[in-house]
Formats: sequence, C-alpha cells, structure tokens
Amino acid sequence: MGFYGDTFLPALEMIQKEAVDYICFEDLAELTLAILQKDRQRNPAEGYTKDLVPMLRACWKEARAKGIRLITNAGGLNPRGAAEAALAVARELGIEARVAVVEGDSVLERLEEFRPFPHMETGEPLPEEVRRRALFANVYLGARPIVEALKTGADLVITGRVADAALFLAPLVYEFDWSFDDLQRMAIGTAVGHLLECSSQVTGGNHGGRWAEIPDLDRIGFPIAEVSEDGTAIITKTPDTGGRVSFDTVREQLLYEIHDPRAYATPDVVLDFSQVRLAEVGPDRVQVSGVVGHPRPERYKALLGYEDGYMGQALIGYSWPDALKKAQATEAILRRQLERMRLPLQEIRAEYLGYNSLHGPLADPAQADQLNEVYLRLTVRTSDRRAAEQVSRVMVPLALGGPPTASGFIGFDRTRALLGIWPSLIDREPVDAGVRISVLEVRT
Repeated sequence: MGFYGDTFLPALEMIQKEAVDYICFEDLAELTLAILQKDRQRNPAEGYTKDLVPMLRACWKEARAKGIRLITNAGGLNPRGAAEAALAVARELGIEARVAVVEGDSVLERLEEFRPFPHMETGEPLPEEVRRRALFANVYLGARPIVEALKTGADLVITGRVADAALFLAPLVYEFDWSFDDLQRMAIGTAVGHLLECSSQVTGGNHGGRWAEIPDLDRIGFPIAEVSEDGTAIITKTPDTGGRVSFDTVREQLLYEIHDPRAYATPDVVLDFSQVRLAEVGPDRVQVSGVVGHPRPERYKALLGYEDGYMGQALIGYSWPDALKKAQATEAILRRQLERMRLPLQEIRAEYLGYNSLHGPLADPAQADQLNEVYLRLTVRTSDRRAAEQVSRVMVPLALGGPPTASGFIGFDRTRALLGIWPSLIDREPVDAGVRISVLEVRT
C-alpha cells in the first residue's frame, strides 16, 4: 500500500499467487499524522491507521501459511495500540502470531533534550508558544530497528514514523546480511524502496504520460522488486494483473518527491540518482542500476505538529450563464459581510471549483464566460473557533438573497481544527538511545 486508505486487495492477490517473500504497507504522510492525531484526541487508544485491521483480516492468515512476512508503519502515533489490535485479529482468525513493535520515534516528551529544535529551513528556534501547543513530535527513523525486529522472528512488524523507503530496505539488509556501511547496497535498497513506496504509481497508476494506454486499471497490480544479494534489482508486478511496468512508469516514480537528484537524503544513505540507468529487460520488467550512495546524514529529520487555530469554510454553486461572475459577486458580498462582523480572521481565501481551484493563476480567462457551473469555496483561518463557525452561516441566506441559480451545498458548519507543522533536524544519538523493540505473541 502507498498511503492510508489505499486498497490492499492487490496485496492479497500477491499472497494468493505466492509472488513475494515480504509485503510492506506504507501508510504515513504528514497529513496522515494530522488525521491520526485527531483520532487520538477523540480516543487515546487510537492513533494508528484504521485500515490495518481489515487488511490483516483479509491477508494475514494466508500470508502466515505461506511464510510471507508483513511490515508496516501503520502504527502511526500509537504503534503499541496497533499491535494490540493486530493481536486481536490473530485471535479472531485462530492463528499463532508474533508481532514486533518498533517504538521510540516519538520525542514529544523529550523536546527539552533537543533544544533549540530549529526549523529545518529557517533555523529559527522552536517558539515557546508553539511548544505549548505541540500535539506530536516524531522522528523519521531508518531501517536499522526494523532489521532488529525481523531478527526476532516476527511475522508482522509494526512501526511508527520511519522513512518510507526504510520499510523496503530492511528485509534486504536482513536477508542478505548487508552492512549499513556498504553504501552501494544501501543506495540500491533504498532506491528500490523509493520505487515501491507509492504502490501502483510505479505500475501505471497516476501516469502522466500516455495514461489512456495503460491496460486494465480496474485490476491494477502492485509492484514487486526482485533483488539479488549483489544488488541487482528488477521492478515488476504481480503476474496476470493490470497496469504496466515500463521505462516511463518507473522513471516517473523515480523522480517523485525528489528535490535534489544528486543528494536525496534518507536516514540510511544519501542517494545520487544522476547516473541511474533503467533498462526494460522483458515485459513488465525494468532493471535499475547506477544508483550511487553517500554517507547518511548526521541528523534525523523530525516533525512536530501543533494546534494552529481553525478553518471555517462554505461552498455554493452557480450555473450558466455567468456562472463565474455570480460566484465572484458572492465572494465580494461575503467579504463585506465578514468585515462588518469584525471577526478575528487571520486569512480569507476564495477559490472557484471548475475554474481555478486546480490551475490557480494558470486558469485561462478566455474560458471564464463559457463555464457550465462554478462553485465558490470560501475559507477562513482564525484562532477563534466561534469565528470560524460563522462562515457557513453567513453564506446560507444567499440562497435567496444573492445572485441567481445558487445551488449545491450551501452549508452546515464545516469548521475544522488546523495543525501546524514544524520540521527540524536533530541529533541521532539521543533518538537511537530511545528506540525499543518489543515482541507480542498469540499462541493457539
């Protein structure tokens, strides 16, 4: 899986066809941590991704029978809670299970040890007002603790925040006994992880090229990496599934989320992709070579999330003729009304769905008069929840008191708490000292 909410059915197909030795379920992103924090605020026992349990119900029993081991960062902000939920599934399925839990990525209770916790881009020390509002602070761990977890014989490894590619590097290090000082093997293993971490995006999904020619997206297959001890790596997919693995699909994922292709930093190695070679060596088979590894960064990346006020929003739609002009007129009405209310708003933002909500300033004004329908989405940011709640209420009377053809959603309260993000780079040694691995078991 490539994100929280991705389908796990292609993984089940992998298991049924015995196509792999390991399956890695990569669930986390910055947005995911924010979602999990809201879950945890409602119920302290939560904080892990809720798709873990249905995935295990569908996949785990057959995976256990076929010796396929599972690795996931679905633990999110509560790896221990995720492990307890997994054990409950094992009892429900009537299987023996050994679950290894990797903890220690959370440093929220240890922020004093990492002062000044400088902002990764600006160098600014963490302000005290932000620290007081902190809800979580997690470090991107590497593959080492996952390797140690695999050494316990675990059938399932659950982690919190680790670097995405580390999930996939770890079984290679474990199986081949690679040294973390072998930079070339760390580089190819991490490159493989980078290619697999977004699931079907490397097998033709979300393809920006000749996407209409990708076959059978209704049954797209998940990617597989066949890796040899010498570092030879081939990207393929589950046999007899839809999608495609080609030079184009692989290179598109290779460049995904890469800032500097000569220095892509991960906790285990810094990658240089500038000399990568991709070769189609068969149908749906692409060999990857030429990745260069440099020593790992001296510090870990950490991410702190904090309460950052509230967003209020409302949505209203208009139809042709003059759909955009009607929406623009409504925006002007709302802005004047909100100004008269003297609400403590820090920011007001308007966008027009159907015109510029995706293209922004690149939207073509020449098309504006011909639009069949346009939705105005007005949002505000404020530190006062009651002020945020006013936005949708102000919009409702415009159903009859504004421009004509108002329709669609006109709104009940759509207020949401906002989470701010503070990225930092912190010393590795204190983090590593706090990493711990525990094993939980179910015996029949």
